[in-house]
Amino acid sequence: MRVRTNHGVRRMAMVAAVMLGLVACSSTPSNNGSGGGGNGPAKVDSEGTTRMDGSVLQTQIDALPKATLTAAETAGLLHMREEEKLAHDVYVALYDKWQVKTFSNISSAEQTHSDAVKTLLDRYTLSDPAAGNAAGVFTNPDLQSLYTTLVAQGSTSLVDALTVGAVIEDLDIADLQTLATASPDIKLVYDNLEKGSRNHMRAFAKQLTKNGATYTPTHITQAAYDAIIASGTERGA
Repeated sequence: MRVRTNHGVRRMAMVAAVMLGLVACSSTPSNNGSGGGGNGPAKVDSEGTTRMDGSVLQTQIDALPKATLTAAETAGLLHMREEEKLAHDVYVALYDKWQVKTFSNISSAEQTHSDAVKTLLDRYTLSDPAAGNAAGVFTNPDLQSLYTTLVAQGSTSLVDALTVGAVIEDLDIADLQTLATASPDIKLVYDNLEKGSRNHMRAFAKQLTKNGATYTPTHITQAAYDAIIASGTERGA
């Protein structure tokens, strides 16, 4: 999800507002809850949920040189910390509503992703914008509004909830690509976050198919989306 300006978050809200029209539903939803590999501090479960191994990640980060952060890199890290929290908190709320295992699994993975960004905040002694915030509470007012919008839309039906998940991962992939950096430690974390988002996109697409629906990407290209869905689960070290 784009982090440089508030425009990106407002754009996300507009996408959320229209995304329900992007779903083709042909059957009553049921409550049934997969690139290449590559090395990285991530573990993947049977549903394609990517969880970073914090100890492996810390070791890998410590072995890399520290960067002199640009203003854009600093802003990106601060926003990604809350953006990953947003994904986690939305999925927790949608699991509570629908009791579909996919939301529970991926919410756990998003917590590890948020923790990974926190590792970088600590490394560069940056203040944590998520510190002390309860579930569904954000320092960034635009993310606060987006959280409310996504949970409301995902509470309408199971297909809508799964579509919310696909939209979040779609936006994550596009924005992580925009945040691409040569700073090795940030690149390591962002590459693993993007890998996780691709796996999560596959999981949500699979669930939408099971529920008689399809997803049309709104930020990555259709060709990129098709390539992700056609590829197998990506596994880390």
